[in-house]
Amino acid sequence: MTTIGRASGTGLMGILGDYVALTKPRVMSLLLLTATTGIFVAERGVPSGMLILYVLLGGALASGGASALNMWFEEDLDRRMGRTKARPVALRRVTSRNAFMFGIALNIASFTLLSLTTNTLAAGLAMLGTVLYFGLYTVWLKRNTVHNIVIGGAAGAIPPLVGYAAVTGTLTLSAWYLFAIIFFWTPPHFWALALMLKNDYARAGVPMLPVVQGDYQTKLQILLYSVLVVAVTVLYTTAEPALGYIYLTGSLALGAGLIYYAARLYRGAPRGFAWSLYRFSLLYLAALFVIVMVDSAI
Repeated sequence: MTTIGRASGTGLMGILGDYVALTKPRVMSLLLLTATTGIFVAERGVPSGMLILYVLLGGALASGGASALNMWFEEDLDRRMGRTKARPVALRRVTSRNAFMFGIALNIASFTLLSLTTNTLAAGLAMLGTVLYFGLYTVWLKRNTVHNIVIGGAAGAIPPLVGYAAVTGTLTLSAWYLFAIIFFWTPPHFWALALMLKNDYARAGVPMLPVVQGDYQTKLQILLYSVLVVAVTVLYTTAEPALGYIYLTGSLALGAGLIYYAARLYRGAPRGFAWSLYRFSLLYLAALFVIVMVDSAI
């Protein structure tokens, strides 16, 4: 990647705003919620406030660092897409070199903090998340295969493992179920967005599913993965005895909503309906993991 010479935004607040934008805070917020859920499940009760704080800080540093590295590497791609052309590196408000160094520094800080305050497994898992998101998805998969988001979705499924490991120092089947829920949720969530941005991805040369296989196949895959993720959420009760009727009832209600949106899209709703599915999928995952925390605490 080439280094671009002009510095970041105007004034201190502009500069700070650009560096905050590098960390993708909206994406980060959902990742931190799932990490917190991992803590509650491992604790099977209300965990220590300090432990939650350490995991949130460490997770935010790792997530922000991975996002900064993503923007550094995708500088050229971001400029070609309407959704991303206003990002700080694409606009040359932050130099490529600074974005890269910022991403590396945040990851070093994350590993150090989690190692000192929790354990090396949690710290290592946070770094694995960066490797999967940046090294696997951003560098290799995204521009080279239609399966990019399916395999790359593993990166976003790491945070609950970090939270779980921070409490127990190990990973059990229950933790891996949390991983699986996010892993199978990611394709229908992201493909709904990809349907709306199909032309954008096509112009940028990114082989997202709607670009390569068309709308019909994408809608079918969204429906199939939606059914799969709901099935995994139900099966989770067999691996986590702390979950009871609160979780089962809530997960079934949310799952029915997700399948409804996916089925309606598949059965002929206009492409614009994909926005409704995309927004509901965000609500679905956030609400599901909050229910897991509540039931675990009770």
